[in-house]
Amino acid sequence: MRYDSEHKERTRERVLKEAAKAIRQDGPHKVGVAEVMAKAGLTHGGFYAHFSSKDDLIDQAIGQMFKESGDRLAREIDAKSTPAEALNAYLDFYLSPAHRDARTSGCPLPFLSADAPRLPEGSRGRYSSGVASLAARMAALLAKTGRPDPEADASSALAEMVGAVALSRAEPDLARADEILARSKRAVKRRLGLEA
Repeated sequence: MRYDSEHKERTRERVLKEAAKAIRQDGPHKVGVAEVMAKAGLTHGGFYAHFSSKDDLIDQAIGQMFKESGDRLAREIDAKSTPAEALNAYLDFYLSPAHRDARTSGCPLPFLSADAPRLPEGSRGRYSSGVASLAARMAALLAKTGRPDPEADASSALAEMVGAVALSRAEPDLARADEILARSKRAVKRRLGLEA
């Protein structure tokens, strides 16, 4: 049976979403092609109709992860009337226990930061591009709030946000884990002039 190009693209996207979940859950080095294909409702044999190798799948899935994260920020921008409101909402989401506790969704940075240096070159490039894209989106919003150096502010804020989520995930004491997020949220908002 022949499928149209839209069907192939929808199928590929389904595989990428499952691969992105698997990367978030177990890390990129533990992703199994057969398991990803099965979760996408496909056979292992159909893999090569969409990807040239497992590395290609990982590379494309990292791109999917950043697309999902960027789409989240875009929704916040569209839903709020001012750039400051959008940034506040994004920080409230990003530095929340719900985001920290999400193991198959959310920003790829806390999931991939430790693994990025060990990824193949293509995936490292995809990671680097994703970081730059998220920082640029934040910088664009910060520029609209009148910040004098929005690129530096966005880079610094993003680094603290990622670090706070990663540290909070690693902390076994839930109260301390929550406090890591709360302190970072207050500090980042204060530094960016977003306090109420």
